[in-house]
Amino acid sequence: MADIKGVRGQRILANALSVVTAGVAVGVLAVVGTASAATSVEKQAKPTIVLEHGAFADAASWNGVIKELRRDGYPVIAAANPLRGPASDAAALRSVLDHVEGPKILVGHSYGGSVISTAGANDPQVKALVYVAAFLPAPGESALELTNKYPGSTLPNALDAVPFTLPGGATGTDLYIKTAKFRQQFAADVPADTAALMAATQRPIAQAALEEKAEVAAWQNKPVWSVVATQDLNIPVEAQRFMSRRAHAHITEVRASHSVAVSHPKTVADVIEDAARATR
Repeated sequence: MADIKGVRGQRILANALSVVTAGVAVGVLAVVGTASAATSVEKQAKPTIVLEHGAFADAASWNGVIKELRRDGYPVIAAANPLRGPASDAAALRSVLDHVEGPKILVGHSYGGSVISTAGANDPQVKALVYVAAFLPAPGESALELTNKYPGSTLPNALDAVPFTLPGGATGTDLYIKTAKFRQQFAADVPADTAALMAATQRPIAQAALEEKAEVAAWQNKPVWSVVATQDLNIPVEAQRFMSRRAHAHITEVRASHSVAVSHPKTVADVIEDAARATR
């Protein structure tokens, strides 16, 4: 009888240990699974930052900002802006946005602000707009009209106008900033060698793009952040303040040239990340 009890006791003990061990294993898996899920959610929770450059620049003008954002774990795309007109340029940007899954933050510099204002409209995946020394046109307004609303822009005297003819016969005028005037006009607080590279690689904008009136304004129904460059010689600082206040933007003023994303990349990245965190 003692032997039977001993066997039964051993079986009971063994079963109990199995249950306890299984429970511990399940608990460990649950903890690991929860941690993995939390990590996965954390990674997925960060929206894609889509950067749109403006006139007289290219996507490389975002390089410093991209480094800061990527260091903090944000997926980033710097789109190429054709600089032909807000409607057509917004269509080009939309073709990029349509291939990006999940939430997005749109960031526009200068004329790029006109483009994101159009491209971001009626898109629920665009969670916020960030304007960097940029235009925030209302429907019916053009970039040229907003520039001339306040004094302070010295851009007209720094421009070269170059006529062009398209293969179909259509004609127009491209605008460049003269190389000798580029740094003072566009990037006064950027190192001279960097400004020289920027001048050599600048993209021209069609004059008609600055005269084209906006049809929609995504900032009218989305959260807005704005970086105002107080030493800007392209878009007068008072014009930037007017547009930003009208859009009820979270405003950060920086003592910087029009190329604030090049001279102060961390400040610009911090504003973008503020927008991303606030809209998650």
